[in-house]
Amino acid sequence: MRDILVTGGTGYIGSRLMQMLVGRGHRPRVLTREVSVARVPAGATAVIGNALEAASIASALQPDTTLVHLVGTPHPSPAKAAEFVHVDLASIRASVAAAQRVGISHLVYLSVAHPAPAMHAYVAARAEGERAIAEAGVRATVLRPWYVLGPGHRWPVVLLPFYALAERIPAWRDGALRLGLVRLDQMATALTCAIECPPSRGISIVGVPAIRAARLPPSSLAQAA
Repeated sequence: MRDILVTGGTGYIGSRLMQMLVGRGHRPRVLTREVSVARVPAGATAVIGNALEAASIASALQPDTTLVHLVGTPHPSPAKAAEFVHVDLASIRASVAAAQRVGISHLVYLSVAHPAPAMHAYVAARAEGERAIAEAGVRATVLRPWYVLGPGHRWPVVLLPFYALAERIPAWRDGALRLGLVRLDQMATALTCAIECPPSRGISIVGVPAIRAARLPPSSLAQAA
């Protein structure tokens, strides 16, 4: 079992990831504000802190910690460009600084697929977060979904026929795959795979096709049973 600290662990993707990690025998810790402690999923441990402050994050880390960074602006849209800078980018910069200070073993970053023809401010903030990781020399896994389908996030299903068509047209295929849709359970599975199987060195990039294809090995709980 790994020591896992998650920022954004009470959100849309984070909550599902917590369920999966706990179900596989992990005991993740969730960095959260005091007012959000009640939202930390059962089986996870709340750690009071501020995901926008490197010192706060660093105080919850050890050298063998896997830091999972999921902080982001809910329901991103072009109107939220300022939040992408002040929340999304500021928080990953804080996580990178904390990871570098403590010398942690692995950083998992939920980024976004790019290049992309839309959501330019959002993509720019996430890409800048990736650059911060690379410049810091932190061993990391970067996952690049485009849109994650799940409860309250299902409107893009109407686009599935267009995706299917685009994937069959050579000139459009790469873009359709890179900017494809993934399900919430696929996203949680890919994140869990990233946590349990870190790269030996450098940065591993996981795009939409790999997120869809991710499969988990048997958990320690299953093996014990």
